[in-house]
Amino acid sequence: MPIFSLPSKEGIGTLGEGAYNFVNFLQRANAKIWQVLPLNPTGYGNSPYQSCSSNSLNYFLIDLHILCDEGLLTEQEIAFADLIGENNRIDYSKQITNKINLLKTAFNRFDLQSKDFNNFVKSGEYFDFAIFMALKERFNFSSWKEWAQPYKTYNADYIKFYVEESQTEFLFWQFTQFMFLKQWNALKKYANQRGVKIMGDIPLYLSHDSVEMWKMGNAIFSVDENREPNLVAGAPPDDFCEDGQLWGNPLYDWEKMKKDGYIWWNERIKRAFNLFDILRVDHFRGFDRYYAIPKQSANAKYGKWLDGPKEEFFADKLSLNIVAEDLGVLDEGVYRLMKNLGYPGMKILQFAFDGDKNNEHKPSKITQNFVCYTGTHDNATLVEYINGLSDEEYKIFCADLIDECGKLQASCDISSPESIAQTVMGLAFKCKANTVIIPMWDLLCLGKEGRINTPSSVDANNWTWRVQNSNLSAHMAQLFKKLNDLGQRNN
Repeated sequence: MPIFSLPSKEGIGTLGEGAYNFVNFLQRANAKIWQVLPLNPTGYGNSPYQSCSSNSLNYFLIDLHILCDEGLLTEQEIAFADLIGENNRIDYSKQITNKINLLKTAFNRFDLQSKDFNNFVKSGEYFDFAIFMALKERFNFSSWKEWAQPYKTYNADYIKFYVEESQTEFLFWQFTQFMFLKQWNALKKYANQRGVKIMGDIPLYLSHDSVEMWKMGNAIFSVDENREPNLVAGAPPDDFCEDGQLWGNPLYDWEKMKKDGYIWWNERIKRAFNLFDILRVDHFRGFDRYYAIPKQSANAKYGKWLDGPKEEFFADKLSLNIVAEDLGVLDEGVYRLMKNLGYPGMKILQFAFDGDKNNEHKPSKITQNFVCYTGTHDNATLVEYINGLSDEEYKIFCADLIDECGKLQASCDISSPESIAQTVMGLAFKCKANTVIIPMWDLLCLGKEGRINTPSSVDANNWTWRVQNSNLSAHMAQLFKKLNDLGQRNN
């Protein structure tokens, strides 16, 4: 359940009342884990996987009503601001303009002499992000490549001068991080006290228009002297995308990183575990080998595989509570890496019912050291997927489903797409995987309208879906609890 998808009166899910109500919902359902999407600020296309910084937090998720309680805003100011999108969808353009204006109003009333805030700023943890955003604002939020000299290239002397010259702008962006962390830490404490752990998500790659590329592009990325990559990230063609996926992110220079013991990555993972109880590492296969595509390519058909850091990178991280997103095109190297590290991987039931008896995603074949999902944020919802099957595919799907229900002694109902989805969820809880995660859109048996993201597209609906308060009813919590009970997972 992404934070941005929660109910709120602010046009986007926040760390306020809707989040606390969702924790209560999980507690009633006896659910133990809440998985969220990355908390970084979103970039082009509003994707949390295209962020401007590895070490920053999405200020759009700050709850304005909590700021009212602190005397920094009024309810009238929030009500008069135009924040609400159409059809309960997120309108990011309104967040970019109107919500930031409200945050600036709150900042102007905030006590900048606060001891906690001053200690926060002095820690320097968000210095680079704050100065980067202050400069982006100065240059109309254009990419750092478009900035005027001398700011296009990071220079400590010029940066020090700019901080002194633009103290208000610099402190505003520090304020956004301070308030996010204050609200997040309170929410996480509330969840943990109610037996709910939070699983976070760390993207493998960053945007080219990022703090890291601006400040130390040549130190950690594979780029030329102008900090331009010749090769970019993506995924090769597969059964779901014949052109592959062209993400366009710059690639890391793993050999350079190896020389200092992967300090940048180690600090990044350490910070992530300050936020989360469990960490899902996105595109885990990229640590074994990663797909590199010529920068000028129109699609991802013609790339090449290059070696990642493999087991060496994780030698001091084996005890961490990591879940490896080991999906996509896999090979012996990935399987060997997973086996050697011992991290749980992922199994997706949407992939399971294709007539292949050896399909490793089949519920009866899933073993303990996995997290079982019905789908992910990049898949169609279960109901949408079922509705999109051809007549022949539908017959195979149902035949496989019936067979799997027999093997796991699970009830089976194939009378409608919604009942089929419920049957698949039941199988998830019946399988041997140590952990089961049900996406909220599948729990609600939503169709296309509940889809979070369509990869390799700039669909206007990507990353905009939200639930209603009515979706988090006591009745729905009880239905979820019954799934837990059927799989005996409460023990």
